[in-house]
Order: sequence, then structure tokens, then C-alpha cells
Amino acid sequence: MAKAKRGMRRGLTAYGDEDFSLFLRTAFIKAMGYTDDALSRPIVGITNTYSGFNACHRTVPELIEAVKRGVMLAGGLPVEFPVITLHESFAYPTSMYLRNLMAMDTEEMIRAQPVDSTVLIGGCDKTVPALLMGAASADVPAIMLVTGPMLTGNHKGERLGACTDCRRFWGRFRAGEIDQHEINAVNEKLAPTAGTCMVMGTASTMALCTEAMGMMLPGGAAIPAVMADRIRNAEATGARAVAIAKEGLIPSKIMTPAAIENALRVLLAISGSTNAIVHFAAMAGRLGIELDLEAFDRIGRETPVLVDLKPTGQHYMEDLYRVGGLAPILRELKPLLNLDAPTISGRTLGEELEAAPPTPMAQDVVRPFKQPIFREGGMAVLRGNLAPGGAIVKQSAATARLMQHEGRAVVFDTLEDLAARIDSPDLDVSADDVLVLRNAGPKGAPGMPEAGYIPIPKKLLQQGVKDMVRISDARMSGTAFGSIVLHITPESAIGGPLALVQDGDRIRLDVAQRKLELLVSDEELAARRKKWKAPKQRARDNRGYRKLFLESVQQADRGCDFEFAAPPVTAKTPVGR
Repeated sequence: MAKAKRGMRRGLTAYGDEDFSLFLRTAFIKAMGYTDDALSRPIVGITNTYSGFNACHRTVPELIEAVKRGVMLAGGLPVEFPVITLHESFAYPTSMYLRNLMAMDTEEMIRAQPVDSTVLIGGCDKTVPALLMGAASADVPAIMLVTGPMLTGNHKGERLGACTDCRRFWGRFRAGEIDQHEINAVNEKLAPTAGTCMVMGTASTMALCTEAMGMMLPGGAAIPAVMADRIRNAEATGARAVAIAKEGLIPSKIMTPAAIENALRVLLAISGSTNAIVHFAAMAGRLGIELDLEAFDRIGRETPVLVDLKPTGQHYMEDLYRVGGLAPILRELKPLLNLDAPTISGRTLGEELEAAPPTPMAQDVVRPFKQPIFREGGMAVLRGNLAPGGAIVKQSAATARLMQHEGRAVVFDTLEDLAARIDSPDLDVSADDVLVLRNAGPKGAPGMPEAGYIPIPKKLLQQGVKDMVRISDARMSGTAFGSIVLHITPESAIGGPLALVQDGDRIRLDVAQRKLELLVSDEELAARRKKWKAPKQRARDNRGYRKLFLESVQQADRGCDFEFAAPPVTAKTPVGR
């Protein structure tokens, strides 16, 4: 068997003469000032996801320098390279639309360049799954480093955090409870430092779950962005990147069905973002592993919510960091975990857990297994004639009495329709109704935006209504809360049952029974289906990346990844016991 090529000999440009290709490559790289000694060492690529639009990644230049230091101390040669950057608030139409582009960019740049391993630096929401998707497909040694969460702000003595408190204060402003002056003051305090949202949003969720899956050094998920520990973690990550280059420790050896199940257990226990279901389906799919929603729901019934963080609880990520980060969560979940799963450190998850510092005795951030915040996992999978392919509800962040509810449908056809009518005084709506948004899925929006957090109509807010049942084929931010059903599959834009709902129809939600039903006869639905017409093509739908996306994107249960990006399924996760 031919020996694998290393360093500058990897992936030589095709000139038809390998020796000439190497000669030309070394000639040009020497223009960067490298010596032959430097070029003979393991080459560690470092992704640069910095952007002037991305405050979550403001510290990336500093992290890169620390990673470089770690690489060089371990005898490697660090070389940074750019991939696109994403931030949820600075991505039109949505960062999910661009996640797959970032994954493709990452995969192809890893393949194209002579790197023996890669440090993946991400933070804001979709960057972590995008980088891991690309790395899984390239299957070259890789290790994840996150930028870390922000510290909390303060407004009139109250701690504030993006972006759960963004939504809470914005709701108060829309209801007329606070004025323009105060909302402006709050706006200044919500994101006081660099880093990702400091609540259990998608960024924090993906960081913790990635550590649980084994693709990040132990203890790396919860360190705030501005702490010295974050820099030391980056240096250690650089050093480990040299070791995995020598060991040939590739993502497919770490991201196994058992390891992904560990991540999903943590997702349920932290009451993490519903976005993570989509992302893990995509990441697993890149390795031929199917995320089994029924099995996920089963493990959810035995995995309680243990972490008291907003939006489900009261604390913030800096509080979790101070009590040990992921380790105390894993200790409580230990009987449910696959402890023999390998991790990027070279040790198993069980071995790393044994070596972790003890959990402080006096702490209330991570609850004991038998004294949970919520007796089941943070989310549940629903099915029924309205969601034959499944839907997700974050039950731990919902109003308990609304988890069994029947109401009249108030339908919004598009995002534009929602924006135009939701605050109209003439809107025919009451607190017992079910707000329905359609054409907001992967193809319909396009890109499945975080529009599932449908605002409460202003006239109901002014009456004191704080929550009501809302359903859609969209997503919502992990920082959001409420009685919200998401990811309805198949989506309405491709003719899913959501497309057939009419104003006044009765909808029944029963989370305990895992049901979401449209109370309309099969005969009536068949008649409506005959009259249904697919949405008209929009400007730009027939060219460029938009065309590729619309022709290739899969539904939420398959991670909204491109159908051509995943190999055939050979395994499922969770694996069960």
C-alpha cells in the first residue's frame, strides 16, 4: 500500500509531472519567507472566519495567533487560510441558506491545500456545523475551536444577555410597556463583549454538543470569549492539531453514531437550540449516518433537562463555565452515555470525564439527575397529518398549559404577509388561536429562516397575552422561547399538508401524545390538494447558488443539506441500548 503523502506533497496541482508540481509549489511558498526546515514539518491549516460584520468572531485574529503558537511549540508549521464567515444577523436571506456554501468552501479548501490537519475556528451559530460538515466530508484530521460566549450586560441592575433578553425587551416595547428611550438603552447593553450569545442559543448549544461528540478539546465549549483561558485553550488546540496530523486521527473516527448520540443526549439535557437537530442531521449525513427522529424522541423521554440557563432557566454561559462547563453535565448523564466513544484528545469520553476537575459542591447551574428543571428532554418530535415527516417543539421553553391545545388557524402565507398583517388592528385573532406561517421552509423562504418565532399580534400583547401556539415550517433561534412548533416536514412550498391549511381550520396539538393534527377530513384535504399550486418562481431562483440550493436542498429531517453532499446511509443514530 502506497504511503500517504504529507505536508507540501499533499494534493499537488495537476501539471502531469509531480516533481515539477512540488518544485513550483515550494518556489512560490518560499515567497512567504519559509525555509526548507519549516516546510518539512507537519502543516496545520487554520481557518480564518473573521469578518468586520461578525462580532461573534471578533477575537478570531487573537485565537489564530495562539493556535499558531501551539502548533510551533509542538513542531508543526501553522498556515491560516480564509473561508467565508456567517453571522445570523448579517446574512440575507438567512445564515442557514449560506451554511451549505460555507461547508462546501471548507471541504474544498481542505482538499485543495497541503494541510496535514486543520483547526476549525467557528462560533456564531451556523459556522460550527458548516466547518464540521466540510471537515467530515474531506475527512482529513481536524479539531474544532470555538470563539466562546460573551459576558453578560447590565441594565438598571438586571443582567442581560443576547438574545433571549433581546426578544423579551422587544416584546415589552411592542406591548407599550417601555418607551423608545429605554429600548435604545437596552440595545447598548445586550452584547457588551465579543463572543457568541451567552444564553443557550445555537452557538452555545453547538459548542457543548461538539465537545460531547469529541471533536473539541475537553473544557473548550463554555470558556467566555474574553477570558485568558480561551487563549490557552487555543494554544492547546494548536498543539493537539500537530499530534492528530501525525496520528491520522480523522473526523470519521470520532464522529461515530455512538459519539453523535452522546451529543444528542447533551442537547436534550441542556435544553439546547432546536437548530441543533437540523445541524446534527446534516453532519451525521456527511458520514452516511441517519439521524433517527423516532429514536431521538425516545431518548428524550429518559433524558431530563438539567441546565438552568436562559431561555429555559435563569443563568448564563459564564455561570456554566465557572462550575466546570460540560463536565458536570456529563457526570449527571454518565449512566446514559457511550463512555467508550473516542475523542480528539486521543482518550475516550469516559477517560476524559474521570480526569475532569470536580464539580463545585455549592452550585445551582447544573441540577442533579433526580432533581431536573424538566423531567424530559428539552424537545419532542411531533407527527400527524400536518407533519407526516415530523416537527419539533421545544417543550421546556413553552407554556405548559399550551402543550395540549386546540385552536382556530390564523394563516400567514409568506414572511411578507406576516410582516404586513401581524400588527393590524383588523386582524381576526384571539389568544386561543393558532398562528400558522407557511412557505418559510428550506425551499420556500428560501433557506428556512428563524421566522418560526412568530410575534404575538400587537393588539393581543397590549391585552397582556404573553404566549400562544405558533406553527411553521421555519426555524427559530435557540435564544427564543414560547409554545412554538417548528420544522414541519414536508414543507408547504413543495406541497406539504401545511400548504392546505385555511383560516378557521381547527388544529390540535398534543405534545404528550406527540401529535400535531389538522382537524379536516381526508376528503376535504384531497379536494384542496387538487386546487393547490406551487409558489411562483422568484427573481434569482434560476441562477447561481440560489438555483443550486433550490434544486438540491433536502428537508429539515435530512439536515437541509444538499442531496449530493451525503453518501448512502450505512448507520443510524441514536444507537439505543
